[in-house]
Amino acid sequence: MEHTIPFNASYFVAFAMGLFSSMHCIGMCGSIIGTLTLSLKPEVRISKAKLFPYVLNYNLGRISSYALAGMLVGVIEALLTMPFGEGHGHRVLQVLSAVVMTSAGLYIAGWFPRFAYIEKTGARFWKLIEPYGRRLIPVKTCKQAFLFGMIWGWLPCGLVYAALALAATTGDIVRSGLTMLAFGFGTLPAVISVGIITSTLTRLSRMQYFKQIVGLLMIALALLAALPWLNPMRLQHL
Repeated sequence: MEHTIPFNASYFVAFAMGLFSSMHCIGMCGSIIGTLTLSLKPEVRISKAKLFPYVLNYNLGRISSYALAGMLVGVIEALLTMPFGEGHGHRVLQVLSAVVMTSAGLYIAGWFPRFAYIEKTGARFWKLIEPYGRRLIPVKTCKQAFLFGMIWGWLPCGLVYAALALAATTGDIVRSGLTMLAFGFGTLPAVISVGIITSTLTRLSRMQYFKQIVGLLMIALALLAALPWLNPMRLQHL
């Protein structure tokens, strides 16, 4: 008899993906946080205690957008798999998700730079909402920082799309949203610690062998998504 622990393995995989993509997040989101920081009052910028709530709210807004995107992907997944039947459609999505995640791993390792072209997928939508983000500058309140983060959470990013591909395999709208929430929390330590651990991550990002290790770990996560019977959250019980 098979029992599954009430914790979806996609959450663990998505969180790990967020951690592994930290170098990419620092490059993209670090500059955005820099823009946010420079728009604040001088007395806020020079005090880490006063600055932290703004950075935190920015990241919570960003992660909220990830969760919303995950739920939208869950809806799309339900519509796409309906004609093929739940079993066959879900399996096709698992394979496609593994292909996208593997490509992301190769990209991080430096073996597949063309993966960056996938970011053009959301470019049109981004052009529509990006002006609203600029209207929030200068940021004066934590609420504005949260809204700023929600808008910039839709910035085209290949690794976010890889996480969305994983979320599409969960077979449930809520689980899809929670998967992206887990991914967002995985990126949180690196992005929220800009100025504290950025120098360490920058040094690591310059080490080709380190990027290759991270890329291979991403590919391992892709295999986990493609081969659900390797699910570490599943126990076999006689």
